[in-house]
Amino acid sequence: MIKIVTVTLLAFSVAGCFSFNEAKQKAKDGLGARDIQYYSNKTVTSLEIPPDLTKPSSQNAFKLSEYVKNIEEDTISFSKNDSIGNKVSKVLTTPSSVEIKKVGQIRWLVVDKKPEIVWNLARSFFKSHGFSIKKTNKKIGVMETDFLENRPEIPDQSIGLIRSMLRKAIKARYALPIVDKYRIRMEPIADGKKTEVHLTLNSMEEVITNEGGDSENTIWQVRPKDASLETEMLYRFMIYLGGDHAKAREQIAAAKKKKQSNVKLVDGIGGYAKLQFSLSKYDTWENIGWALDQLNIDVEDKDVKEGSFYVNVAKEKDKGVFSLLFGDDAIKKSYQIVVRQVDSETTEVYFNDLTEKNEQATIDFSYELLGKIAKQF
Repeated sequence: MIKIVTVTLLAFSVAGCFSFNEAKQKAKDGLGARDIQYYSNKTVTSLEIPPDLTKPSSQNAFKLSEYVKNIEEDTISFSKNDSIGNKVSKVLTTPSSVEIKKVGQIRWLVVDKKPEIVWNLARSFFKSHGFSIKKTNKKIGVMETDFLENRPEIPDQSIGLIRSMLRKAIKARYALPIVDKYRIRMEPIADGKKTEVHLTLNSMEEVITNEGGDSENTIWQVRPKDASLETEMLYRFMIYLGGDHAKAREQIAAAKKKKQSNVKLVDGIGGYAKLQFSLSKYDTWENIGWALDQLNIDVEDKDVKEGSFYVNVAKEKDKGVFSLLFGDDAIKKSYQIVVRQVDSETTEVYFNDLTEKNEQATIDFSYELLGKIAKQF
């Protein structure tokens, strides 16, 4: 009898594994198949939470009815499979041209809408996923959401009957929380008649420290990028903007073929670091903007003609008790990153200390910051 029960339990467990693997494979089969559930009504709690994870600010969402007639905004949602295409097609009744462009490592959208329209549609898109907007800088076209927990429940049929019963009995979950936030950066082109849109995912996860010990604790740390999730959200935003989902799939699949950018970290003027790209000035500008998004670095201002980014960033060596209490924003300083065309095949990127004190600590930091940028390629 015991053997029969054991075999039965093993069969249920194996079946659950196969079912779970099938569910994972299904999510990889195509864009639009992944089930994404963000918990907008849950508070992220931990014994240690970075300041930027708390008290997310919310702002009044843009109303699609200002642009599109006869819609019910509250019914907009993204569910499994291609049902997202059916719902979104009812939202944007006027077809839009949405294309994917790529240079080196980066990939972005080109939308035949003015930046102010795309800006407001981006707000509504994130609202449909439960996000509120935490930071905005309309002058440079940057919008950033708050953090939300992304941990969809695994269906009972995918984990097996026995494990499903056990989970319900102990009310336990199989993983610590993961929280995501998104940054959208917009650039006007074609005399402001079209918009370039860059979407970037940044995630954090709660991990256990000193597991099993007396001082066991949990802390938040940066999580490696989930590239498939970022791609899925880019695809959904394309559809939301009015793009054709079949064409969007084809374009994203083609854009996955990345060409490595040739970049070198070398010594510059005054001992400061500089980068050398084998790209045009505009392509280098696009690459630097993308890298700053990937590193989640705050850009407070930029000048395309001048080729400058003004960034706020904290030095690692300055982080300590003060930053733990008040956050990294309290120790951030402003620096300038300048893109200059050297010849037809080379562009250089310089680090500029706005204080002009030329301290050795700042010179060392120029290698740290530009080195991180170079590693993105």
